[in-house]
Amino acid sequence: MAQKVAEQVVEMLIDAGVKRIYAVTGDSLNHVNDAVRRSDDKIQWVHMRHEEAGAYAAAAEAELLGIACCAGSSGPGHVHLVNGLYDAHRSGAPVIAIASTCPSHQFGTEYFQETNTIRLFDDCSHYNHIAVTPAQLPRMLQQGIQHAVSKKGVSVIGLPGDVTEMDAVETPSATKNYFSEPVIRPADRDLHNLAALINESERITLFCGIGCADAHDEVVELSKRIHAPVGYSFRGKMFVQHDNPNEIGMTGLLGLPSAYHSMHESDLLILLGTDFPYEQFMPKDCKIVQIDVKPERIGRRAKVDVGLCGKIEHTLQALLPLIPQKTNDEFLQGQLKLYAHVKDNLQTYVDDKGTKNSIHPEFVANTIDRLADHNAIFTVDTGMCCVWGARYIHGTGKRSMIGSFNHGSMANAMPQAIGAALACPDRQVIALAGDGGLSMLLGDLSTIVQYKLPVKIVVFNNRSLGMVKLEMEVAGLPDWQTDMQNPDFALVAQAMGIKGVKVNDPDQVEQALREAFLHQGPVLIEVMTDPNALAMPPKVEFGQMAGMSLAMSKLILNGQMGEVWDTIKSNYKHIKEVL
Repeated sequence: MAQKVAEQVVEMLIDAGVKRIYAVTGDSLNHVNDAVRRSDDKIQWVHMRHEEAGAYAAAAEAELLGIACCAGSSGPGHVHLVNGLYDAHRSGAPVIAIASTCPSHQFGTEYFQETNTIRLFDDCSHYNHIAVTPAQLPRMLQQGIQHAVSKKGVSVIGLPGDVTEMDAVETPSATKNYFSEPVIRPADRDLHNLAALINESERITLFCGIGCADAHDEVVELSKRIHAPVGYSFRGKMFVQHDNPNEIGMTGLLGLPSAYHSMHESDLLILLGTDFPYEQFMPKDCKIVQIDVKPERIGRRAKVDVGLCGKIEHTLQALLPLIPQKTNDEFLQGQLKLYAHVKDNLQTYVDDKGTKNSIHPEFVANTIDRLADHNAIFTVDTGMCCVWGARYIHGTGKRSMIGSFNHGSMANAMPQAIGAALACPDRQVIALAGDGGLSMLLGDLSTIVQYKLPVKIVVFNNRSLGMVKLEMEVAGLPDWQTDMQNPDFALVAQAMGIKGVKVNDPDQVEQALREAFLHQGPVLIEVMTDPNALAMPPKVEFGQMAGMSLAMSKLILNGQMGEVWDTIKSNYKHIKEVL
C-alpha cells in the first residue's frame, strides 16, 4: 500500500527526533492522529485540553530536548495556538507547529473554520507555509524543521486535511535534517582590541544572559582573572549562578540592588549573550561591550561602544589567552560585600514566615528551594511567581527554570510543567503557579491526570493579580479589578483526580511540601499567601514612591484604611532595604 502524506509527516518528525505531538485532535488532523497511532509507539500523541497549553508544553520540551511539535486543527485550533507559539518563538524554542486546515479546494470561500494561516502565524515564526500538494509537503516540512532548529524558534506547516489523505510523493530534495553546531567568534583583530580594553579597565562587571548557557566555566574563569562581579538575567540565572564565587545576583524588575549597583559603579560593562530589555537599568556613564551570536541585537538596549558577534563559549575560549591575571580586587570585594548584605535582607522575609492566611511567599519559595531535587525543573508563572523564583530558587548546574520570560504571558507554568514532565520523566518537575495564571488554563489539569504525570503544582494564592496591583500602585492608581474570587484550588484538584492540599498556616508549609514532593503522583499545594507582599525593583525612582503614596491616599479617601495599613506593615522592611 502506498504511503500517505499523513504517514510521511509522522515519519519525518520521528526521523528529526520529535518524541510527541501536543494537540487537540480535530477532523482536519484525524489522519495525522491515526498515523501516530500506527507508528509502533515511536511518537506519542498527547491529548491536551487546549491548544495554547499544547504550545506551551511543546515549548518547554523544546527548551529541554532541542525540538518539539504541537498541532491545531482548522479555525479555532489555529487561533488557540497563537499565544503559546508567540511564547515559544520569543523564547527561541525550536517548535514545529502543524496547522491543519480546511480542504484545499475550499480556500478563499470563507468555508467553515477557514483561517489564513500565513497571516495568522507570520509574526511568530521563522518559517510559515502551506503544503497544498503532496509534492510540497516533504520539502516544506524538512525546511520547517531546519529553520526551527537552526534559527531557534517556531516553524508552521499549514496542512489541509484532504492532502493528508493523498499518496505521498517522492521528493528530489532531502527529507532528513542536518543539525550542526558551528564555531562562531569574532575575528582575531577584534578579540585583541577587546582584550586591550579589558586590560586597561579597572572596574569591570560581567552581565550574562541565556547566551551563556554553555559557557559557565569560561565566564567564571574570566571573572576570576579580571576580578569582575558577575550579574545575570533571569534566563541566564540557572547557567551562571552556581559554583560562581563572583556572582552578585540579578538586576531588572525582578532583580537585586547589588547587581544594579555594580553595573553603575563600573567603568566597563561587558554584556554576554543577553538581550536584557530594560534600558532604565543600564548605566550611561561607562563603556559597554556587547557580545551576541545574533548581531542584529547589538546596541538596541544601550549605547554600546564595542559590539561583537559570537557564541559566548567560543568567544571567551579565544579571548582568555589574551587576558593576564589582574591583581587589584578592591572593586570586586566591595560588590561582594554589598551582595552579602542584600542576601541578608532577603533572608528576613524567610525568617518571618507570615501569619495565618497571609503566609510570606518568600518563605514558601525558599522552602521549595531547600526541599527540591538537585536537578529539579521549575516552571514559573508570569507575575509575582517570577519574582519569588528569581530571588529564592537557586541554580545548581543541574536545575532548569522555564517561564514566559520574553513574551510575559500568564498561565504558562502548569502546561510547561506537562511538557517538562513528559520530556524528562526522571526529573522532579515543580510549577510555581499564580492563582490568576492557573485559573486561565485550569482544564489541562486533566491532562496531568490522564498521563499520570507526577508534577507538583504550588499555587501562590494571594487572591489578586499581584503584579498588576503593584503596577497600578506605582503609577499612582488605586488597584481596581485586580482581586480574584477563587475556587478552592485544592478541592478542584481533588475533583479532577489530583491530590490537593491547602495550607493556611505558615507552620504547615514545610511539612506539606515535603509530603507532596515524596508523593508518587501529581500534587497541587495551594498556599494562602500574603496579598500585600511587595516586590520592589533594585532601584526605586522618586516617581514610583510618589505613585505609591498617591495610590495609598486614594485608598484612604475611599475608606480603605485597613488595606493601606496592612500594606505598610507588610512591606516596611522591603521598602527600607531598597531605599
